Amino acid sequence: MSASVPSGEAEIKKYDTYYVNVDPDQDDKATEIKLLSFKRPHMRAFHCSWMGFFTAFFIWFAIAPLLPEIKNTLGISKQQIWTSNICSVAGTVFMRF
Repeated sequence: MSASVPSGEAEIKKYDTYYVNVDPDQDDKATEIKLLSFKRPHMRAFHCSWMGFFTAFFIWFAIAPLLPEIKNTLGISKQQIWTSNICSVAGTVFMRF
């Protein structure tokens, strides 16, 4: 697909067709964003990053306010709490990479 440019030369386009609507007058910049799509690698990276961040955030912060109640209800020791904290940190580190 080629279009004329002011100098009279044919403009080279990277793709003939695009998955989203583009504006040919602005160097084929997208005019829409399909947020719920996993078809393009950019959107897959976006969704994987926010899901990973949410999971890491949940693993790290969800248990802390409930820890005294969980300790009493389950009857767990301090060593088991430390082990769960280490697992929480490991899960957070894993999800961030």
